[in-house]
Amino acid sequence: MKVNIVNKSKNSIPYYSTEKSAGMDLRADLAEPVVIKSLERKLIPTGLFIHLPDGYEAQIRPRSGLAINKGITVLNSPGTIDADYRGEIKIILINLSREDFTVNSGERIAQMIISSYNQVEWEEVVQLDESERGEGGFGHTGKH
Repeated sequence: MKVNIVNKSKNSIPYYSTEKSAGMDLRADLAEPVVIKSLERKLIPTGLFIHLPDGYEAQIRPRSGLAINKGITVLNSPGTIDADYRGEIKIILINLSREDFTVNSGERIAQMIISSYNQVEWEEVVQLDESERGEGGFGHTGKH
């Protein structure tokens, strides 16, 4: 599948690092470094604009290395970029560590996965069909 992309950053367009990678790293596009203090959130631009085909979305997810090593994650994870959005992709980062974190231009800050989806039509009913699980939720699947 081909997706149109405009790259106004100084970085390369996103790419898959390995043959079986699901996500592509997104990089910060900054005029100067941005400091994110402990428990602070910042909107970080990427300089990328995309036009997804109908029936597809881009999901924005944290990078595991930043999360475990620095406490940096994507606040609205996974973030969704809809097929009709044409604005710049920007990433909401939050610092969950106790130390300041500096984002430098070109730094890998998140990953993007392109995924298909289906829209549903709701059909209102009075009662739902029974299932083995029933109303059990939040750890109540009966599995130990």
